[in-house]
Amino acid sequence: MSESIFKENLFEGKKVFITGGATGMGLGFAKAFLEHGADVIIASRKEENLTKAAAEMNSQTGKTLHWKTMDVRNNETVEEVAKHIKDTWGHLDVLVNNAAGNFVTPAAAMSENAWRAVIDIVLDGTFRVSKACYPLLRKSEEGSSIVNIIANYAWGAAPFVAHSGAAKAGVLNLTRSLALEWSNDKIRVNAMCPGVVLTDNVKKNLMLDENVVKTFESNIPAGGITNTEKMAQQVLYLCSPAASVITGDMLIADGGEWLVANNFYQVGRNFFSE
Repeated sequence: MSESIFKENLFEGKKVFITGGATGMGLGFAKAFLEHGADVIIASRKEENLTKAAAEMNSQTGKTLHWKTMDVRNNETVEEVAKHIKDTWGHLDVLVNNAAGNFVTPAAAMSENAWRAVIDIVLDGTFRVSKACYPLLRKSEEGSSIVNIIANYAWGAAPFVAHSGAAKAGVLNLTRSLALEWSNDKIRVNAMCPGVVLTDNVKKNLMLDENVVKTFESNIPAGGITNTEKMAQQVLYLCSPAASVITGDMLIADGGEWLVANNFYQVGRNFFSE
């Protein structure tokens, strides 16, 4: 079991759904919930990633990681997965909206398709999945929890990742709106802002070379480049009984990076200067 401050049985019998759960942080979240007793289903677009993730989790934890193919941009597939969860479990206790897309590019050079793709995955996808899962979440006997994964430029500027910034800002607002609308259904809705985790997608689309990694690293006051295990602990906390009085809020777990500098501004100027 990965190092954890929480009891192994903290989520015993709880039903958890994680989007974008086949790779990166999403898979790290899935592992953490499995190790703490939950039943977990993940969804992603690529079946090969899902089957690989399930085999990996079985090998590492001895538990079954359930999965379904789903594209958060396609509401029909979202509804199909929600129906599958209803038919299989009848309810949900936790939803983690983790599916995302991002890449570095100047706004003036961004195509309509590029803009729409990121908005559709991050903002629209979070709304689609949350809405489809709402009937399942409100059936949780002890109350349920949604955690939306955002970024530390959601409440400021997002130069050279303007599509992602606009989408994450929308998700933060949506988080607070749903927290109020769904409070009577005992559904808590919060956001988690992770630090820099060098997943494969981050390395490919955001950390353009070793100098970019060093730039980010030098501007993180505490903890440096982090890992999926530490970020999973933040999600576990937000979904735990200890956070039962927290809703409509965000947990910033970036080591204070947001207080220091806008790294994408520095990186973008270096890469896209005339």
